[in-house]
Amino acid sequence: MQKTRKHLELLAPAKNADFGIEAINHGADAVYIGGPAFGARAKAPNSVKEITRLVKHAHRFHAEVFVALNTIFHDNELEGVSELVTQLYEAEVDALIVQDMGLLEMDLPPIQLHASTQTDIRTVEKAQFLDQVGFSQLVLARELDIRTVKQIADSTTANLEYFIHGALCVAFSGQCFISHAHTGRSANRGECSQECRLPYTLEDQMGRMIGKDRHYLSMKDNDQSANLRALIDAGVSSFKIEGRYKDLPYVKNATAHYRLLLDEILEERPEYAKSSSGHLTFTFTPQPEKTFNRSATDYFTNGRQADIGAFDTPKFSGEALGKVTKVGKDFIEISTDIALHNGDGVCFFDVHKELVGLRVNTVEGKRIYPNEMPKDIRNNTIMFRNRDHVFMRLLEKDSASRKVEVSMVFYETRDGFALSVTDEHGMHATAQCIAEKQVANDTAKAEASLKENLSKLGSTDFVAKEIHLEIAQQWFVPASVANSLRREAIEQLQQARIENYQRPPRRTAVEPPAIYPEDTLSYLANVYNQKARDFYKKHGVKMIAKAYEANEELGEVPVMITKHCLRFSHGLCPKEAKGVTGVQGTITAEPMTLISGNDRYTLKFDCKPCEMHVMGKIRKPILKLAQPQPIHFFK
Repeated sequence: MQKTRKHLELLAPAKNADFGIEAINHGADAVYIGGPAFGARAKAPNSVKEITRLVKHAHRFHAEVFVALNTIFHDNELEGVSELVTQLYEAEVDALIVQDMGLLEMDLPPIQLHASTQTDIRTVEKAQFLDQVGFSQLVLARELDIRTVKQIADSTTANLEYFIHGALCVAFSGQCFISHAHTGRSANRGECSQECRLPYTLEDQMGRMIGKDRHYLSMKDNDQSANLRALIDAGVSSFKIEGRYKDLPYVKNATAHYRLLLDEILEERPEYAKSSSGHLTFTFTPQPEKTFNRSATDYFTNGRQADIGAFDTPKFSGEALGKVTKVGKDFIEISTDIALHNGDGVCFFDVHKELVGLRVNTVEGKRIYPNEMPKDIRNNTIMFRNRDHVFMRLLEKDSASRKVEVSMVFYETRDGFALSVTDEHGMHATAQCIAEKQVANDTAKAEASLKENLSKLGSTDFVAKEIHLEIAQQWFVPASVANSLRREAIEQLQQARIENYQRPPRRTAVEPPAIYPEDTLSYLANVYNQKARDFYKKHGVKMIAKAYEANEELGEVPVMITKHCLRFSHGLCPKEAKGVTGVQGTITAEPMTLISGNDRYTLKFDCKPCEMHVMGKIRKPILKLAQPQPIHFFK
């Protein structure tokens, strides 16, 4: 299938409207944000009014705003969902990121739909189906390698979105129920309790301990900086930064980092274009390792890697400084070549392997004087810095400027002068005035003064890339005339850009309806309402199980399905090695058990698709939870 994907999109997270505005200012072509409800990050809600404010700012730069509506809905909530979608459409939101197929059976305004990562797009067949039922953009599973991405791109016409930075869910998105099984809080309902970041004990089939109090389900953070070109070649057009719970310095730093990398590629490859407008300048050099991360991995993009887990801690330990060489009464001396600053945050792992943090009051050479001396620190302890005070101070201030480049042409008319301005997309506006023409006494000075006055774009969204004077001779043009023409032309251009901005259209599903790749759906399909059942029936599915959250009959089932494999990470993969000797003798591959408090999870391994299944079951008290009540939204 031949197709063209010319525009590349940098997609950044927004915890709220202010964060989204800063993401746009730091180079995002689009941002995604949660609405007042129904988003997979329930602790990051935003009113429609605040989203409207973000939309207005984004559209000034022809950037887009996507709202995450990516939970599954109870039947009682569908009316509220419909109301909210209508309000978001009226707020001129560009697209919705959705998981629940019931939406496609509802009478909604023509807003574009993106298939959330929770729709679990891991196969060509699944991608083809979603491509045919009306989705314009497919958020691919984080676990996909470049070869599979290319196969999907060659078989679909929708835009492909790929996570390039930030926290990694260890489970296939939409296929994780361990939070609901353990706490009653459903990830597919936006309330993940992050059981994957807890410490666990790992036992072999004989009950022998392989490891204790380690974060066996915690992954390092995603960083695809080195793979952007390969992902573009594979067909990815939207590059997504994770982080709707992250702080503002993280959003600024990560967005600026990938903006510079993508702009470098765009310079090399003119067949691609940025999907929004504006030229960026920064007051800092982006360094993603200096804001929250659990160290970096490119996960499965280039195939299975040996070291993808953050087993020691799910917290941000930061950059390694060096070893402790001396511990005094009120100071710690560190062997390091890294310049430290007053106000830095440093940390280390104590004898219990817990991360201990300190705030540096004063630095004297390689000695730091913390606000409080730790009880357990000794020579040769490795120290880390997880807060670079100087770098963070830069990010706490205004740290970026985004300007749309314009070309200006100043020319004379029969009875005065005119100024035409054209932006980088070819949109233009012209202002004219009646003025007396006086020949300049000093032509060089008059020309310089005129160009200077025309270029004074100040706090507007624009910057003059070039100024041409198309005049028969150098006239003396008073500053008041030049300024008036500039203001009027720029105001007209700004208005024209707003009026001519076009939201992306909603795609139409193919007819006759595409057939779903399977005719039977288990609880893994997350079917939680009748509209979703109707959707799948229309597309050829004959048997449809209830969602995990609604099913009272499930025994022990996979509560997490993941490509991360604890056999592999312990050198026990039957494809890689046989008869590996462990700390307490020979440890065979299966079964293993994860233990957290009184909870025990059996690990089963499906080697054909190379997956690990964490087995568990619903607890009785969870069945007594009240049904969701109807929700209505008003502007």
